[in-house]
Amino acid sequence: MPLEAESRLRWFCEGDGWFYYQENMDVSGLPCSFIKVVLIGSSCFDELEIDARSSNDDLFFAKGKVVLLNSKESQAELGWTSYPSNGWEEISGVDEKYKPIRTYQVCNVMEPSQNNWLQTGWIWRQGGQRIFIELQFTLRDCNSIPGVSGSCKETFNLLYAESDWDLGRVTREDRYSKIDTIAADESFTQGDLGERKMKLNTEVREIGHLNRKGFHLAFQDVGACVALVSVRVYYKRCLSTVQNLAVFPDTVAEAAFSTLVEVRGSCVNNSEVDTDSPPRMHCSAEGEWLVPIGKCSCSAGYEEGHSSCEGKKHSSTQNFVV
Repeated sequence: MPLEAESRLRWFCEGDGWFYYQENMDVSGLPCSFIKVVLIGSSCFDELEIDARSSNDDLFFAKGKVVLLNSKESQAELGWTSYPSNGWEEISGVDEKYKPIRTYQVCNVMEPSQNNWLQTGWIWRQGGQRIFIELQFTLRDCNSIPGVSGSCKETFNLLYAESDWDLGRVTREDRYSKIDTIAADESFTQGDLGERKMKLNTEVREIGHLNRKGFHLAFQDVGACVALVSVRVYYKRCLSTVQNLAVFPDTVAEAAFSTLVEVRGSCVNNSEVDTDSPPRMHCSAEGEWLVPIGKCSCSAGYEEGHSSCEGKKHSSTQNFVV
């Protein structure tokens, strides 16, 4: 059977929109052809979401974040650490779109003094300074469970532990710092189960000013009936773009919400910087480019084209003597 060529996508951004090259690789791994595809209607100020577990050449297109963990994308067992063993349990389920997913649930509401821990694997933060944690979960209404009174809770705790390496499968509670207590906006009842209604809650929390290479997340149950449907961890950055004939590189958003990072642009080929007003932009904490200042200008003999400077085309004329 002959070997097939492979394809890779390379994303770029110019002043008027995102585009990618589909790079076709031959069996030796060398590029053999390119196809340019423009995303009509998109803008460089629309963001891309990149799956950080992929290579730089295989980027996932979505909206504006570098994803460090997405439990919904797992095709196999998540294999997180559950302690004690009769606490959090990993099961197969479906999300709100009936897509197969791996989830964790716990429902030891009949017994008091619960302290059940679930620890994720080690998450490399890469360059992220401000990390976002998006949780999707369902939670049972305690009033719909007879005979539980004070032992049933309707919250759980979200925690994290920084480290330069994987802490392994031993959960040490004293290493963890609490991020927040998570409560549901909507809880479900026995009636909802009968009608197959999924009351899905989404909560986003953030941590900042991290100093170590990575971290673990932990979920502490103290007596709730809860299912973790999705855990997504990401950070934001301003992606490389071309503006006013200047190239601005990928820039990680700062941890402080009010901080703007000033970034100097580099003039595109065959252009020169305006010495009175060199090109600059500001990367916001939300991963958006703001406040473009200054510009580059095409050098003599060149004219502005598609976010570039191109050689001027001289039309030839012929003189006829009558």
